[in-house]
Amino acid sequence: MRSSVALFIIFLFFVTGINAQVSSTDTTTNVEILPPTKRIRLAKLPDGTEVQMLAGTVKLRQGTTIFYCDSCIINSQTKVFEAFGRVHINDSDTAHVYSNYLKYLSESRMAYLKGAVRLTDGKGTLTTNELEYDVASKIGIYKNGGKVVNKKTVLTSQEGVYYADLHDVYFKKKVLLKDPAHNLKTDSLLYNTETQVARFISHTLITDTSKRTISTSEGTYDLKAGKAQFTKRTTITDGSVRIVGNEIASDDSTGLVQILGNGVLVDTAQGISILANEIFADKKKAAYLATRKPLMIIKQEKDSIYVTADTLFSARLTDLFKPIDSGAKKTLVKTKKINPDKDSTNRYFEAFRNVKVFTDSIQSVSDSLFYSFKDSTFQLFQNPIVWSNGKQLSGDTIYLYTKNKKADRVRVFENSFLVSQVEPQVYNQIKSVRMFGYFKAGVIDSVNAKGMAESIYFLQDRDSAYSGINKTESDAMDVYFTNGDLFKVVLRRSVKGTLFPANKKTPEEMRLTDFKWMDERRPKTKYELFQ
Repeated sequence: MRSSVALFIIFLFFVTGINAQVSSTDTTTNVEILPPTKRIRLAKLPDGTEVQMLAGTVKLRQGTTIFYCDSCIINSQTKVFEAFGRVHINDSDTAHVYSNYLKYLSESRMAYLKGAVRLTDGKGTLTTNELEYDVASKIGIYKNGGKVVNKKTVLTSQEGVYYADLHDVYFKKKVLLKDPAHNLKTDSLLYNTETQVARFISHTLITDTSKRTISTSEGTYDLKAGKAQFTKRTTITDGSVRIVGNEIASDDSTGLVQILGNGVLVDTAQGISILANEIFADKKKAAYLATRKPLMIIKQEKDSIYVTADTLFSARLTDLFKPIDSGAKKTLVKTKKINPDKDSTNRYFEAFRNVKVFTDSIQSVSDSLFYSFKDSTFQLFQNPIVWSNGKQLSGDTIYLYTKNKKADRVRVFENSFLVSQVEPQVYNQIKSVRMFGYFKAGVIDSVNAKGMAESIYFLQDRDSAYSGINKTESDAMDVYFTNGDLFKVVLRRSVKGTLFPANKKTPEEMRLTDFKWMDERRPKTKYELFQ
């Protein structure tokens, strides 16, 4: 209503030809009228308020702030002026604000703009229908929907606060961010139009052109550099890989991701899950490094493999074993190109220090381990021990081959030792330089011991009573089992042997040199590995 009265008075003055020249030095509460402003004589509104009427190309100044408009009404009593048509605020060249209408409180330096409002700080541009703008602090507030365009990034929200001198915008309620690479939905977001860094302070969902999704509630994302830092529990799903962590740092340019605090990495294509307090992932090389109580789970239909160590690492075999160009002339053969990332067997993993492996049928410990998905082989190094159905295998190095997800055969190199527990304190034992074992249905079926082979085994009758103790030596021996129990020992070359009556020797006396029963080191359940 007040705007309509003001327009009517302006029209009245024009049609009656009233036109008074006023010195540009006149001020109203520190608002200076500048040329080429044409000021119309003083007039009174119907309520008796005395106002100044300005028309034409109007230019005003307060401090370092310049105001432009087509017409203006200045109330010297309330120290308020209203501007109409092509309103422009030049706020110290820091920010420019445009609108169709402006109400300005010169004492508090608050501006209220309506109609096609546009604010720009030289980096981003805000458009809205209504805006409260604090000229002193250079802060603009909208409450009925607004849009900010920053190069190719578009942000919209129901409410927002624009800090023009800092180039920061605080978006609230139904926030959407879109650019050529990302779509973002949240309820609160802080965005800098200069750095193009977005800061999340509430639940946020991000998707990109690669169909990667990020669910988080706190963190920062540098949209220009592609670097992100999430500081609360966050989930990132990227194709077949899903990562979760209390803190996650991600660099899109390098493809590197760091996960801290209760980290989880699941690669469904490779059938791998990694749990650790610190995980590093290289997206480009599909490589993973886990430390601080890491646990790897290799999924299988039955009897999944659980591995823990001080450090775990997994990557592609083709990156480990590069083809060697011998320089020989090659014949060009047309072959089908294979994507190494689609081949689930094109992987390996390594474990270092305090290695433990658990399956329902096989358990092991060692100082380090190498496993190839191509041939399903565990290579255990430095004092490894393998347990299978009450039997303990140890040596300097052990290769455990699996087939169809079950133990198939085993090779033990140097200081080979096989111990089979008959009952507490009673052990059948085989010792040699090298040892080759074979499994049937996941249970050890036979062992070939070579090089200074020795054995101690307890003979039992049909009632399982001990009838004697056999101690033998030979260059080699073959040992056969039935249903996991000792069945037969075949000695080959340079045979020596002694049969002791069962009542003449105690089980403790019947120990081969370097005998150790280390069942206390065996992981009894998979849950032990989670501790």
